[in-house]
Formats: sequence, C-alpha cells, structure tokens
Amino acid sequence: MNAFILLTVLTAFRILGRNRLRAGLTMLGIIIGVGAVIAMVSIGQGAKAAVQAQVASMGTNVIIILPGATTVGGVRGGQGGAVTLTVSDAHDLKKKVPLLNETAWAKRDVMQIVYGNLNWNGPVNGVSPGYLTIRDWGYTSGGPITQADLDTAARVALVGQTVVENLFEPGEEPVGSTIRIKNVPFRVIGVLAPKGQSAQGSDQDDIIFIPFTTAERKVLGTQFLGSVGALFASTDRPEDLLQAVEAIREMLRARHRLQPEQPDDFTIRTQVDIGRVQEGTSQTLTLMMFAVASISLVVGGIGIMNILLVSVTERTREIGIRMAVGAKRRHILTQFLIEAMTLSLIGGLLGIVLGILAARATTTLAGWPTIISAESILVAFLFSLAVGLFFGLYPARKAARLNPIEALRYE
Repeated sequence: MNAFILLTVLTAFRILGRNRLRAGLTMLGIIIGVGAVIAMVSIGQGAKAAVQAQVASMGTNVIIILPGATTVGGVRGGQGGAVTLTVSDAHDLKKKVPLLNETAWAKRDVMQIVYGNLNWNGPVNGVSPGYLTIRDWGYTSGGPITQADLDTAARVALVGQTVVENLFEPGEEPVGSTIRIKNVPFRVIGVLAPKGQSAQGSDQDDIIFIPFTTAERKVLGTQFLGSVGALFASTDRPEDLLQAVEAIREMLRARHRLQPEQPDDFTIRTQVDIGRVQEGTSQTLTLMMFAVASISLVVGGIGIMNILLVSVTERTREIGIRMAVGAKRRHILTQFLIEAMTLSLIGGLLGIVLGILAARATTTLAGWPTIISAESILVAFLFSLAVGLFFGLYPARKAARLNPIEALRYE
C-alpha cells in the first residue's frame, strides 16, 4: 500500500509537471489564501499584544473613579457633568477600604506651557503624590512630587518626553529649569520615563504634572476647594479588583447620601475593564480579517476543482485504459485526491513563505506590530489541505465512476 501511495504521488507530480503554468495558476489562490491568513492573524495578534502593553502602561491593578451622571431639575447630565468627587472621598477610601494599597486624585486641563521663546499646548495635571505610584511612572532624571510639595502648594513640575522634545533643545537638561504655566513660574524637578500611547490612542508622554493644591489655587482654578476630576486607587493583587470596586461603590454611595433607588453619581472603571474592551475589539478585527483571508482559500479550492474536472475530461481514455488493466475505482479516486492534495500542499508551503514575508514587510514598512505564531501557520496550512481534499473529492469521484468501456471509446 505504501508503495502504491508513493507511486501515485510521483505520478501526480509528473502529471502536474506537464502543465506547469496551469498548475501554478491553480495554486495561486491557495498561496494567496494561506499567506493572507498568516499575515492577517499575525497583525491581529500583534495588535492584541500592543493593546496589552498599553493597558499595562496604565499601572498595576488600577481603579479609576470618574464623576458620574447627576439629575438636576429633572435634567440628567452625563458623566463628568457635575462635581461629585472630592479629596475627602479619596481619604475615606484609603481609610475604609482595606483592599486598597494607595489612593490618589487629579484634575486636568490643556494649557499653554512656555519656556524661553518656545511654547507648547499640552495637558496640565494637578495630582497628589500617590498618583505617580499608582501609575507606576518612573523618571529618566529628577524625582517625584512629594507630600511637602502638596502641603505647601509648591510651584514644581514633572514633564513628559513629548513636552521635553518640544520645549527644550536636544541634550538640554530640563531638571532645574523654569517653565511658565498660565504665567506662573514652575521649577522642573523631574522628567518622566516614556510610556507611549495609551489604550485609547492618546500620547501619554504629552503631559505635565504639578501638585494638586498648586493646580486648583494658582493654575486650573476650581468650583470649590477639594473638588477633583477623578480619583485613582490600586490593589496589591488583580483578583482583589472586583471586591475592591464593590467596596468603593458602597462607601461612596454612603458618603454621597444616595438612596437605594438613586443611580450612582460616579463611574468606576478598572484596568481589566479597559483591557477587556480593547482586546475584544482587537479579537473581532482579527476574526474578520481571518474570515476575509479564508475566502481566498475557498476561491483557490474552486480553482483546484475546475482544473481537475478539466483533467478528468482530458484523461478519460487514460482512465479507461488503467481500469481495463486492473485498476480499481479506489485507485482512480486516490490518484485524483492526491493530485488535489499535492496542489494544496505545494500552495500551502509557498503561502507560508508569502505570509511570513508579508508580516515582516508590514512591520518594517508600516510600523505595525506583528506576531507570527506557529499555531496560525499550522491552522492555515491544515485549512489549505482540507480545502484541497474537499474540492478535489468531486472530480475524483467523477473520475472513479467512469464506465471503462465508454472511457476507452472516448476521443
């Protein structure tokens, strides 16, 4: 049996070699299909990894609490439509929710920053010292905002890499220099380590941090002292996030004197929530690209079926002779199936090479992250073989069912 299979494979190669151009064009659909599947899945997995890295850049086990919707005079405002969170809320969270290892607060606005004769519009954030701990933000030079800076409303600032690039000369050390925000001088005490884009696509390095008290009293202003734009918290373990969120919700509802029938006047988001949404979008995109790429494989399979049907017609007399000298129907069936599988096999191998090259080219030329996995290569290759088997079955059965006498008479 093994000798028969080997002989049939060699025969298939010889027959396909008679019409190399036709065989090559037939395999083109399989080549493009396999290559497209590998390239698209690689792009999708690269995007997923990039999202995970962006979410990780937010910090470790981060909980974000934003001002929520409120109803005033029958009119319901959206998230952030009213000031519902305060510094006192953050202090109470730290005291009454043991699962939290750190809390912080912040408010922000986009303002003009001036240094010498240069200026830059960027987001200015008034923060408490714990904010930088929660965000796990390092420094390339200088140091953090301290509790003493917060207590004294010190005019000190931390600057991100994008701000440094747009305000300072290459090689110039920002630490110790004086910048102006809303015509208020600030001494730069640190340069933040780069974090890149956020999960929402914004530049996290286009940022300036100043003490929260300085921001509300001298720069950003406030409706009343102690109101914040957002609260932040973190837990030691990711598995504590859900329990911590429920504890935060209960405590804030009690502090804000909300009745059971009243909705929350705040919104809680966790790092896990943000990551799940972003990864879900990435996964959907990957599946869509995989489905589109798979169409090429199906088209390639149809090409294989058409060519084999033509081959059956061209080789009808040859099939009749083989049957006349003792070939069984299963032998004819096997021969045509092996020819179909051979086309798929060669096309699949060439498609793998094309897919890897396409993924590498996407990273090099477009700068998109790609991850080529052995699983995607194996799935694409097996899918191509399955396509060859499926679409080769009908021509093979048609050849096997030929009447030997009528086949011998065929001209």
